Amino acid sequence: MLETRWLGRIPYGDALKLQIEALDLRKRGDRGNELLLLEHPAVITLGRSTRPENVLVSEAELAELGIERHEVARGGDVTYHAPGQLVGYPIVDLSAWAPAPRDVHRFLRAIEEALIESLLDFGLVARRIEGKTGVFMARDSSARVDRKIASIGIGVRRWVSYHGFALNVSVDLAGFGVIVPCGLENVEMTSVAAELERAGRAVPGDVDVQVRAAVQEAFERRI
Repeated sequence: MLETRWLGRIPYGDALKLQIEALDLRKRGDRGNELLLLEHPAVITLGRSTRPENVLVSEAELAELGIERHEVARGGDVTYHAPGQLVGYPIVDLSAWAPAPRDVHRFLRAIEEALIESLLDFGLVARRIEGKTGVFMARDSSARVDRKIASIGIGVRRWVSYHGFALNVSVDLAGFGVIVPCGLENVEMTSVAAELERAGRAVPGDVDVQVRAAVQEAFERRI
């Protein structure tokens, strides 16, 4: 069972406190598995594997741009969050998670699959790439770069997961210019809105709400 909570727009530091609170409650058995859905004001987060050169601007420049900076205890490299991006934090007890208790890699693959399934609701075909955690759009033979639509990086404490994923919905993609997203070369960031426009389709006015509903349904079915 997975309960989903929509928290709206929350500063990164406040959301991290909510995650830790939910994680502690889950570890004690006082609360079930949860998926916290929200969005952040502009912020970059540096995971445990972040290389300094993947942050392309100074802290002073980030401050001038109104972008916060946080070092966090999750896997992965640097990521960027901003309004128009759906962020999800699954607080799940992996010691009791079916079908693969305590299998963090299997859990990551399940998150990827749930996001891929949710994008199908919009006629968007996404995929995984071996060796690259996250969700990418199907690549045509002439493309020189992979288009990444969702980033994933989780942490685990006593087999309870926290941190999670960021799915680009209608976010201004120019914001990613301050980093090398996830430290990956030959990758450009894309979004649901950008992919719909690329396909010559109209972007619904409530696309953020629609994507949120699709993600919730997919996660409740798969996680």
